[in-house]
Amino acid sequence: MSGHSKWSTIKRKKGAADAKRGQLFTKLGRELAIAAREGGPDPDANFKLRLVMEKARAANMPKDTIERAIRRGAGLEKGEENLEAVMYEGYGPHGVALLVQVLTDNRNRTVAEVRRTFNRHGGNMGETGCVAWLFEPKGYLTVEPNDHDPEQLFEMAVEAGAEDVIIGEDLVEIYTNPNDFSQVRDALLARGVSPESAQLSMVPKSLMTLGEKETFQVMALIDTLEELDDVQEVYSNLEIPDEIMLKYEQERE
Repeated sequence: MSGHSKWSTIKRKKGAADAKRGQLFTKLGRELAIAAREGGPDPDANFKLRLVMEKARAANMPKDTIERAIRRGAGLEKGEENLEAVMYEGYGPHGVALLVQVLTDNRNRTVAEVRRTFNRHGGNMGETGCVAWLFEPKGYLTVEPNDHDPEQLFEMAVEAGAEDVIIGEDLVEIYTNPNDFSQVRDALLARGVSPESAQLSMVPKSLMTLGEKETFQVMALIDTLEELDDVQEVYSNLEIPDEIMLKYEQERE
């Protein structure tokens, strides 16, 4: 389960400082508005909002911009977009399953952009339900070991209720039942462990592997989809080995 999730984590860390910060803030603003609209503007009572706020702060989003987005979402300030959350499904090159999570104020525009991107990169959009069954909702946290023993992190996470822990060379990935996500995260924080990322995610039940060339083709499609203004997240069932991930990132620099 580590491939694409780990890749996304690395990209988020790099993306906060790149030239696309404005686009990143726009996407985070929409996430904040939706979270506030669905669960209210109080982060103490709205765990989803608290998560998005932490992600926004990690990206150095200005405090007043965060607060304004929350107020718009909660209907306390004019200017809220008529946003709706939609999940599109499809196949990338070589049959890789993709879920594309969007927030949009114009579904017709967004579906046209997403379909065009699939087609240009050798994939195709599918009907609702065509690949969703291959994924399941999970809480997902990543921790950079640093001063922590990875085996101790493993034990901490399992004791707190984690379902699965994957120890990599430079990252520990923790998966939880969505209902246990907040308690696992809070238990780690209470032990002095601050997750690098923490989010509710769609995790593939099984993974597929491809050769380097074919993997690059799928990664290019995912990257292009994520660059669309309305796309928040892209989930795939592609396993991406560390060496291929590194080579792809180096070639794009």
